[in-house]
Amino acid sequence: MTNKSETSLSPSQLAWKKFRENKLALFGLFVLIAASLIAILGGILRPDSSANANSQLLAISKKSVNFQVDVLQIRKNKTSENTGFWNMLFFGGRDSDYHTIPIHSYTFEGPLVKGYVYGGSPDTRGEPFEYNLLDVVSPISGETEFDERGVISGYTVTGENIKRSADDLRKTIEEGAIFEKRYILGTDKFGRDLLSRLMAGTIISLSVGLISVAISLILGIGLGAAAGFFGGRLDDFITWLINVVWSIPTLLLVIAITFALGKGFVQVFIAVGLTMWVEVARVVRGQVMALKNQEYIEAAKALGYGNFRIVSKHILPNVMGPVIVISAANFASAILLEAGLSFLGIGAQIPMASWGQMIKEHYTYITTDMAYLAILPGLCILILVLAFMLIGNGLRDSFDNRLA
Repeated sequence: MTNKSETSLSPSQLAWKKFRENKLALFGLFVLIAASLIAILGGILRPDSSANANSQLLAISKKSVNFQVDVLQIRKNKTSENTGFWNMLFFGGRDSDYHTIPIHSYTFEGPLVKGYVYGGSPDTRGEPFEYNLLDVVSPISGETEFDERGVISGYTVTGENIKRSADDLRKTIEEGAIFEKRYILGTDKFGRDLLSRLMAGTIISLSVGLISVAISLILGIGLGAAAGFFGGRLDDFITWLINVVWSIPTLLLVIAITFALGKGFVQVFIAVGLTMWVEVARVVRGQVMALKNQEYIEAAKALGYGNFRIVSKHILPNVMGPVIVISAANFASAILLEAGLSFLGIGAQIPMASWGQMIKEHYTYITTDMAYLAILPGLCILILVLAFMLIGNGLRDSFDNRLA
């Protein structure tokens, strides 16, 4: 029975109240909010802020959890390109101004910093390296000079002359260019930060789900409403189209569309969106057919309102509950489809950090002590899909008035 205090609430307020009482649905919402923040903040939040978290250091590939190593950052000899805010957030970071090399040891000799690259373990030295002090901290063009007073000079790529003492450069390098780097979840087989790659994969999954669901809603609501409201031959044609698309296995249809449109990130969400509209259209068609003969719709027609206004203002707002529930389920399906396509190599392409692609790169380690390289992206897919299913179930219960 409905409490008296609930009689003053609007349907949307009552639905939200019931949703908040569902602890599992709130957990799913919390996971979705956390994933959205990770995706939106992009390179600002990740340990590796480079584009797609794709900084590869092969000398430290397949390192275990909480791996630490000293690194030397060397300034690239080029001018920095201004990365737009949208690219920094949505597309996962910006190209770094520095080359990073893991080092075993180092020493200063005159105008140079010398040492050995990390050789795979703390006790193993790799190849020797040697860099000019000024070249480490500045974008130098051409050669540098070192005079008897210990001053190093050179020209930047913009033509500016730089003169700095060797002692000052050594201090700058020790304080800012050489530091210990920690990899909380270790590194993958290409020496990339695994945690950053997992975080970068969030934007792929959420964006594919969001845009695919948007495409499915536009097509599904439009075609379903037209079929249900107008009926006749239009209804027959749309129903036939729905049945044809519905009879084709979703993954097979997505693969076919992907091959037709080509491989890539954009093609994935177009292909997924073009296969998900049928369920939305079926539900909207049935709801519109049930509502179009209601008295308030007849009254709207008697007042001379046009068909578009009747459908958009009076019918569709009353069918959005089931549509929202379907959208949550479709969001989860889109994430699974994207992961499957990326695993097959026809989804998001290298170097984009797709969870499905990460599983493909590391599934051969599943029987070794490095199995987490494939298990962790799988867990990310599982948790995000579970979150949307919990949200969908919570929305279903919230919009079901029979449970009031």
